[in-house]
Amino acid sequence: MSPHVKPSKVPNERDFAGGMISSISCSFVGSTGEMQLDEEIKEMAAGISGVSDLCLLQEMMISSVRTARGAVTEGDFKTMNRALKEMRYANEVFYPFRSTRKVGVFGSARTQPHEPEYQAAVDFSRKMRDANFMTITGAGPGIMAAGNEGAGREDSFGLNISLPFEATANSYIAGDEKLIDFNYFFTRKLSFVKESDAVAAFPGGFGTMDEIFETLTLMQTGKVRIYPLVLVDAPGGTYWKFWLQFVQEHLHRLNLISDSDFSLFKVTDNVDEAVEEITNFYRNFHSYRYVGDHLVIRLLKPLTKAAINKLQKDFKDVIKSGKIKLSEALPEEANEPRLAELPRLVFRHGHRDFGRLREMINAINAAEVGS
Repeated sequence: MSPHVKPSKVPNERDFAGGMISSISCSFVGSTGEMQLDEEIKEMAAGISGVSDLCLLQEMMISSVRTARGAVTEGDFKTMNRALKEMRYANEVFYPFRSTRKVGVFGSARTQPHEPEYQAAVDFSRKMRDANFMTITGAGPGIMAAGNEGAGREDSFGLNISLPFEATANSYIAGDEKLIDFNYFFTRKLSFVKESDAVAAFPGGFGTMDEIFETLTLMQTGKVRIYPLVLVDAPGGTYWKFWLQFVQEHLHRLNLISDSDFSLFKVTDNVDEAVEEITNFYRNFHSYRYVGDHLVIRLLKPLTKAAINKLQKDFKDVIKSGKIKLSEALPEEANEPRLAELPRLVFRHGHRDFGRLREMINAINAAEVGS
């Protein structure tokens, strides 16, 4: 393990969808269309050691058979196979570091080391390392190299994309066991979303815009858990200020986004402020997941009764019905035993307006805690 970044005292929850991915039941495994073959697959799955979910393995095997026999071109079949292999390998690389918080760093590959944006990215990643966050970059030059440089090789990941004009990883992550090569942008972006506990974006081009708007879209629609997104300029820089002006004057003015959507990100030209935005998010809040229509928010320390009452009053629009309750782990959370001791806030949530949910998490972090 890295000498700089230490695992969290309380293990991290790695369900990036916050419990929104439905569990698999053996009643819904499906069929190849041949009863005998289904039984053979079931027996084969049962005979494989170290499998945590036999029903899910059976379904994946059946899906592969049906894909191979179905209306699929050779190119489609190869794409599905390679995508699954890339996802499997990425999981194997990240798994040993699953209890360590990580920040994804985006920005232009064209930024030069002498430019202030590059130096700001180095400073940011170094300070995030000191705050016990590893750094994930796209492994290329520019801001990506700055992120790996600031964090250092031992505290860095590199998610390299195979491109005809950027064939090699930057020198700060090249050759490291935590460097992963991807053929597809979608598998690479899935790893960023799935493994990051926060995202910092520095000035960049189309790729950076794609990454931050996708992050915002996924959080706004509740498809991934909420986490901090900071848009960082060099001191005195105006890149993100003009981006924010566009969002305000066009998206918001035309009622294409809500007031609370501005709570899903923060624009700053101060590295210390960016670091504080991320670390404060995890001051007391740990993670959340859904159990049916109930939202279960895990905390490091329980809130006082008065603090919970204030949340009930201030965020009544977030609560679908009923009251916010301080709770122990629910029976449905038994598949996450390492988090069983954390106190919970449980309430019915309407699965909408996630900007307001982010504001509620901010209020939780600022609230008075009990013993």
